[in-house]
Amino acid sequence: MVRRLSLIPFLNLPESQPVLDVRSPGEYALGHIPGAISFPLFSDEERVEVGTLYKQFGKQDALLKGLDFVGPKMSGFIRSALSLSPEKKVRIHCWRGGMRSGSMAWLLESAGFEVSLLEGGYKDFRRDVLLNSPVPRKLCILGGFTGSRKTEILHEIGRIGKHILDLEALACHKGSAFGNLGQPPQPRQEQFENDVHLALLRHPEDEILWLEDESKAIGRLRIPDALHAAMRESRVYFVERSREERLAHIAASYGKETLEELKSGMQRIAKRLGGQALKEALEHLERGEISEAASISLYYYDKAYGFGLSQRPEEHVIRIDCRGLDDRQVAEKIAAMFVSRFSA
Repeated sequence: MVRRLSLIPFLNLPESQPVLDVRSPGEYALGHIPGAISFPLFSDEERVEVGTLYKQFGKQDALLKGLDFVGPKMSGFIRSALSLSPEKKVRIHCWRGGMRSGSMAWLLESAGFEVSLLEGGYKDFRRDVLLNSPVPRKLCILGGFTGSRKTEILHEIGRIGKHILDLEALACHKGSAFGNLGQPPQPRQEQFENDVHLALLRHPEDEILWLEDESKAIGRLRIPDALHAAMRESRVYFVERSREERLAHIAASYGKETLEELKSGMQRIAKRLGGQALKEALEHLERGEISEAASISLYYYDKAYGFGLSQRPEEHVIRIDCRGLDDRQVAEKIAAMFVSRFSA
C-alpha cells in the first residue's frame, strides 16, 4: 500500500519507519531531512545522463534510460529496504515527490511494503524550513564567559528533565576560534538549518527551551535569523565561575590537541590580541603552557562576550554564583532559581 502524505503527517510517523531519500548522493550531501537514509535511485552520473536526455529528447527517452539503470538494481533495493525495515514499513521521498519516489514506492509496494510517500518531496521540506520554521515562545539562555562549562551545564539541565537544544552539537563546533578542534567537519548551512528546524518542530510548544548563548555564527554556520533574534530577547542565566576554574577547564579541554592546531586557533584571533600578546601566547604554547596561553586569549573573549551581554536589558541578565559547584549542582541551582522567579 502507498499513502501520499503532506509534510507534517509524514514527519510525525514513528521513527521505526525509516525515511528513504531516493535522490542522488550529491543531492543528499547538500542537505536532507534529518535522520533520512540515502537510498539513491540513480547515481550522480546517472541522474545527469537521464536529465540531459529529458531536456534534449523528451520524457520517453529519459524514462527508457532510467529503466536501463534501475532494472539491474531492483532486487538490491528490496534487500536493502528489508534490512532497514524488517517490518516492511518505510517512508520515501525525492526532490518533488515525482517519478523517482513514485518508482521506488511502486517497487517496494510490489514487494509487500507499506509505503508513505511525501507529497512535494524534499523541496516542500526546504520551503517549510525557510518560511515556516517555528520559534518557541519560551526560551531561556544559558550564558557565561569562555570556560564556564556552559555546554556541560546545558546537558545537565536536560538530564534533570528540561528541554534543551544544543546548537553547537548540531553545528559540530564549540563557537570560538578553537571550536573546530576535536570536532567532525561542520555540515553545510542548508543541513544545519534542516537540523535546527526539525529539532524546533519536535519541541513541545508550551515548554521552556534552554539554549546556550551564541553569537550569530557558530564557526562558519549562521543561526537562523528568527531564532537568534528570539535568543537575544530572552533572559540569560549567567554562570559566574572564577578565572582559575575557567582556565582549568580550557586546559583540560584543549590540552590533548596538537601544538599546530592550537597555534592555528590563536592565529585566528591575532588581530584582536595584538602582536605582542600573540607572540607571548604562541611562546606559551611552544612550552606546553596551555593555561598561560589561554589566559591571554581570555582577555579578548571576555571583552567580546561582555560587550554582547551589555547590549541586553539589564533585567534580562540573571547572574548566578557557581564558583566551586559541579555541573549538576549548577543545573539544579539554575532550575530552582527559575522556578522561584517565575512560578508565581
